[in-house]
Amino acid sequence: MSSICLYFQVHQPLRIKKYRIFDVGNDHNYFEDFSDTNLNNRKVLEKVSQKSYIPANTIFLELLKKYPEFRLAFSFSGVLLEQLAKFTPQVLDSFKKLIDTGRVEVLSETYYHSLAFFYNLSEFESQVELHKDLIKKLFGIKPKVFRNTELAYNNDLAKWADKYGYSAILAEGWDGILGWKSPNFVYKPVDTRNIKLLLKNYKLSDDVAFRFSEKRWSEWPLTAEKFASWINAFNGNGQVINLFMDYETFGEHQWKEDGIFEFLRNFPKEVLKFTDLNFVTPSEAVKKYDALDFIDVPSIVTWADTERDLSAWTGNAIQGSAISCIYKIGDKILATGDAKLIEDWRKLQTSDHYYYMCTKWFADGDVHKYFNPYESPYDAYISFMNAANDLKIRVKAHQREDRPQKNLK
Repeated sequence: MSSICLYFQVHQPLRIKKYRIFDVGNDHNYFEDFSDTNLNNRKVLEKVSQKSYIPANTIFLELLKKYPEFRLAFSFSGVLLEQLAKFTPQVLDSFKKLIDTGRVEVLSETYYHSLAFFYNLSEFESQVELHKDLIKKLFGIKPKVFRNTELAYNNDLAKWADKYGYSAILAEGWDGILGWKSPNFVYKPVDTRNIKLLLKNYKLSDDVAFRFSEKRWSEWPLTAEKFASWINAFNGNGQVINLFMDYETFGEHQWKEDGIFEFLRNFPKEVLKFTDLNFVTPSEAVKKYDALDFIDVPSIVTWADTERDLSAWTGNAIQGSAISCIYKIGDKILATGDAKLIEDWRKLQTSDHYYYMCTKWFADGDVHKYFNPYESPYDAYISFMNAANDLKIRVKAHQREDRPQKNLK
């Protein structure tokens, strides 16, 4: 008997508009651009909703009603949920309908989809608590499983999640950390007591997320029947096959015209033809299966690029400069107590801003170009740093206001 764990990340950042040098000190609105479609967050969300979220949610609701055995899980960034509530509340309602079935798990993460754990632990914890509060408010759920931004993971994060009572944490099942081991088993992170580790089967996940519409791929076209047979081949040599991917895979990254929704609609039927296969949520997986062994991950591993490290976000000088700048001013920002200023600072921590500055234009170049709404990584950097400099001006203005005034006679 083997189980399939489907998990989808749902996230759209608040992209920084073309924020120019002469905007610094004059315009404190960094995220609304009504002239550039690529940077107009409402238009991007509406496009993704029409192409991906609405049709995918419709199909998943049909599948949950048709197959009582079917399960899946989501994690939503707080910035995405904010935008859904503001711009497309009907899409938020469609997610609620899925969750109300009781067979869709919602995971915990950082509110602002940030890499804060590796730069400022207290800030990271604040964002996780903000996210928990929002999930409770919107869905009436307290998450039991943790998933960090970009699936970024190491031993220290696992120990933190164990300390805070999570039953499981997700990570990339990368060869470099697994060695001879298989990602298709439940593990325990080293030096933890109760938490279990679920590792993404990146080969099968990427067959859908990246290779589905690639006509030069030897396995094209990928049908639900073929994919289910590949999963079934692990029966007897695996507890749980973790298929983790961006939700935008359905309809946005892989288009309707390429048959991705037909694949999705047929997937549970083809899986359940094999009587030894079933579906589980992450919480159900770690409750159902004992941990096979310990996994030691001293260095950071993510789900991005061929390196599976943080280099997609921190690998060059401009990325390092940007991320260092934003965390360096954190204490001063928080000391102001200005809710809007703090919120803007946190929105600038969203990992996508640094991803847009990536200059790796070789093996992964096509991927980075596809996801970048700016003309170049340097344009992304200029807009970001101008916004960061405006933050500093706002902090200084607060400091002047708080400074005791001398009595003048």
